[in-house]
Amino acid sequence: MNRLHLISGPRNISTALMYSFGNREDMSIVDEPFYAYYLHSHPDIDHPGREETLSSQSINIAEVTEQVIFGDYPTPSVFLKNMAHHMDGIDWSYIKDLKNIFLIRNPKQLIASFSQVIKMPTMLDIGLQLEWEIFQYAQSIGASSIVVDSNDILRNPKKMLGAICEKLEIPFLDSMLEWEAGPRAEDGSWAKYWYANVHKSTGFQKQATSSREFPANCQPLLNEAQMYYNHLSAYALKN
Repeated sequence: MNRLHLISGPRNISTALMYSFGNREDMSIVDEPFYAYYLHSHPDIDHPGREETLSSQSINIAEVTEQVIFGDYPTPSVFLKNMAHHMDGIDWSYIKDLKNIFLIRNPKQLIASFSQVIKMPTMLDIGLQLEWEIFQYAQSIGASSIVVDSNDILRNPKKMLGAICEKLEIPFLDSMLEWEAGPRAEDGSWAKYWYANVHKSTGFQKQATSSREFPANCQPLLNEAQMYYNHLSAYALKN
């Protein structure tokens, strides 16, 4: 089976990208299978819908890896959407058997958007440092890896998706450019707290957060995050 593994920060069109791949007849999709583990292992982190998430998924990483990451699906391919910060503290070696897609976004836009839900985000919340560390690990073990900047997708969805599919060795399909508005059955229980914009969308589109005023209290985080974004951006796929 062809297993595509998205590793992203939050507020980064990751759900839109999942919907895009999910609009292919040859593709199953999975939404953030490590989220409950992340909340369980970080009891001080209070996300909207925390208890719903904890009751909706297994917190046993070995079980999730075996049954979800490497589980059986009714399609030739599966798209596994993961957040980098959800991989904090776990064994990353499973990624060697996956085609990994590291999705990045300008941290100023990312943090401005995330701070609308979590007022004082930390580096762990946005996952950029971890994403860089996981990417370095993937490189060290020779795991299949590409880096994609979400802004490049938004500028030209068809060309960038075509380039991504070429790297993943799958054909690009026009069905990836549009989807029906509203939630999907595969959405996690947390969708009602985080997915309002993508549920209104029918394709890739720039969000208002891209130009929202940046909160002054987040400036130190941005200063640190910019370095990790620059590191990853140097490897970003171009169309």
